[in-house]
Amino acid sequence: MISHTTLGANNLSKADAFYSSWLPELNARKIYQSEQVIFWEFSGGGAKLAISKPYNGEPANYGNGTMLALQADSVGTVNKVYQLAINAGASCEGQPGERDPGAFFGAYFRDLDGNKLAVFFRV
Repeated sequence: MISHTTLGANNLSKADAFYSSWLPELNARKIYQSEQVIFWEFSGGGAKLAISKPYNGEPANYGNGTMLALQADSVGTVNKVYQLAINAGASCEGQPGERDPGAFFGAYFRDLDGNKLAVFFRV
């Protein structure tokens, strides 16, 4: 079982505003925050998401080929989350739409630090 996934952030207050603008649409709630890290929990328990300044003091950066995919409860939620993220400063990596015909509906974007995220709904 995965406890949590951590994404690095260079400016935690900006990252907080960014993630707070759309994560609640995926039934996530902030459960812990310090000057170093913010933890989000999704309804139903299980794995959590941490947004953190790197503990080694070096700048946060993203991994090439690394992506975090978050499941939505509907196509409408995918569209809404994508638009909220874009409005909050995300860059588009793939507008909402059907992927692998009949498999899922998804959208892709990068956060303020370049971390790639996907939100999807299995049709």
